Amino acid sequence: MRMKNKLIALLLTTTIAAGMILTGCSGENKNNSGTGNTKEVSITNVSYDPTREFYAAYNELFQKHWQKEKGQSVKVTASHGGSGSQARSVIEGNEADVVTLALAHDITAIEDTGLIEKGWIDEFDKDSSPYTSTIVFLVRKGNEKGIHDWNDLVKKGVDVITPNPKTSGGACWNFLAAWAYEQQQDGNNEEETKEFMKKLYQNVLVLDSGARGATSTFVEKGQGDVLIAWENEAYLSIEEYPDDYEIVTPSVSILAQPSVAVVDSVAKKHGTEEVSKEYLQYLYSDEAQRLAGENYYRPSNEKILKEFADQFDLDMNLVTIDDFGGWDQAFKDYFDDGAVFDQIYSE
Repeated sequence: MRMKNKLIALLLTTTIAAGMILTGCSGENKNNSGTGNTKEVSITNVSYDPTREFYAAYNELFQKHWQKEKGQSVKVTASHGGSGSQARSVIEGNEADVVTLALAHDITAIEDTGLIEKGWIDEFDKDSSPYTSTIVFLVRKGNEKGIHDWNDLVKKGVDVITPNPKTSGGACWNFLAAWAYEQQQDGNNEEETKEFMKKLYQNVLVLDSGARGATSTFVEKGQGDVLIAWENEAYLSIEEYPDDYEIVTPSVSILAQPSVAVVDSVAKKHGTEEVSKEYLQYLYSDEAQRLAGENYYRPSNEKILKEFADQFDLDMNLVTIDDFGGWDQAFKDYFDDGAVFDQIYSE
């Protein structure tokens, strides 16, 4: 019996070693993207916080698609965190084949290092934004504090939960949506808007590093009266706790456009260029667009978006990042070191 166990152990060791050689674990070209030359190809998707559930489902859908098209299995490893932090991790050596982040600026930061080729935003439709979202409020059932719009968030005694715009892409969208609301109220008076934002952040209990952490603080730890949240994140909370929370739609919000890109230098190194590009392109397929809607993202395909008209308020007053001069200008004005957010938060 012992001899039999030794033989089995030896066979298993040999099999594992052979598998490591075949997949090229220690070599630069660890995969083959394409054409059935290997039985399995592996890619890594570095994403932002609230996409966990969507990409868990999408990866299964894509695996079936790739197997059908190429006769090859594909393994997708996903990483999630605050969008800004995730972008920095890629810049610092996290070898993502693709990135699916909360805002274009985070991908541009990677592009600036040379890891992503210029022009990535035009590689896929809709500015490489296959789905969108917006910013809403999540409140506890009954809404005891009477929170209906942004001005209610600056009242005394209202505790707000929102993540940190220095690390979270969602938090940047939150900030800009609040700013746009107050600008419309005070006739674009910047000093009055700064004072409004200062009051808002004085009411913030916790600045988590990412959107999912902020949701956990509000939902699981029970802190705060209102969560400024991605629309999809708010819906997920209600799906899980239907009797505990409700969504409030503010009078002004923002069209949030998460962006996707192939990390060209890494995909080339890994030999995954073909599968990485198809992984992102397939997000625009009808099947993936409906899956996005089922996970409470707004499909970029207008026809499929209308199929979810009962789920989403399609008549919301939404500003866009273009109203702020684009992301480069928005970061310079609001989020870079010493810009408006630092000014009001330090005070």
